Amino acid sequence: MPQPESAPRPAGDFPVRQPHARLVLPGGRHRRPVPASLPEGAPALILAVPSVGDDGLTGPTAEIATVLRVDNPALDVRTARIDHGGRGDPAGIRAVLADAAARRPAGVPSAVVVPQLVTPNPDTFRTLREAIVASGANAKIGEVFNTNALLAEALHHRLADAGLARADRVRMFSITTSADGIILLTVGGEEAVSTASVTAFLLAARLALPVLAASLDSTPTVEQAAAQLEAMGVRRIALGPCVIGPEADPAAIEDATAAVGAKCAAPLGAHDNVIKLISLAYGQVLSQLKPSGPPESVSLPGGRHQ
Repeated sequence: MPQPESAPRPAGDFPVRQPHARLVLPGGRHRRPVPASLPEGAPALILAVPSVGDDGLTGPTAEIATVLRVDNPALDVRTARIDHGGRGDPAGIRAVLADAAARRPAGVPSAVVVPQLVTPNPDTFRTLREAIVASGANAKIGEVFNTNALLAEALHHRLADAGLARADRVRMFSITTSADGIILLTVGGEEAVSTASVTAFLLAARLALPVLAASLDSTPTVEQAAAQLEAMGVRRIALGPCVIGPEADPAAIEDATAAVGAKCAAPLGAHDNVIKLISLAYGQVLSQLKPSGPPESVSLPGGRHQ
């Protein structure tokens, strides 16, 4: 007769696996959230947008902020412009930093500022550092780039969504690709192209196609990259913007697309991997901050990726 689970197991019986509770994390397989058990007075996460237009805080930035808030209710998520607006602009980086600092104890880091960039942009980081110094806030900067495998996967998805690359097996659908060579578009100068070139190598391995990186504001230009692909025998070129969105001028992307007669995928936007990278950037800074009280066991985001 079967014994109830609460009864002791007689010696010699084989152990029986009992069901265990599963912790289901929000965000699907692509994201790990910032821990709900944040230290008291944890710094705000400020998404700093190097927008080329006045609408930089809408669209992808607003969507990213919304997902982060839903996934992490304990996290104070804010958005701010880096380049637009004066000191009196309530959405400017100085005003947002000042408000975050006013809501936290003096002497503790009040914010982790994560620029909405997936490749380096020295001018933007210089402007951001100057704004932090001018505001007097105790804020740290987190970076989301140099994580090329996640970016390659996100770019693959965007190209597949546009019918410009074969879908990966995880998404379980197939399309006919209309490109046999890819150019990744970047902003931020030659350093951004250098970083994106590693992503391009990983994307080429995923697609089994030649992939090059080019710049919208520096060299190599899109035309130069297209000429290099054509010399390799590529006849159908597609463009993949290696940008979140607000940091790139849409007109510049359209001009580059027309200049080489190519089709273009959408920017990365609020892709799961972009949101994961932002969470990891925040968690990395959080792990480096010295607690003011006794050490606590805080599970930082990122798991094995941290």
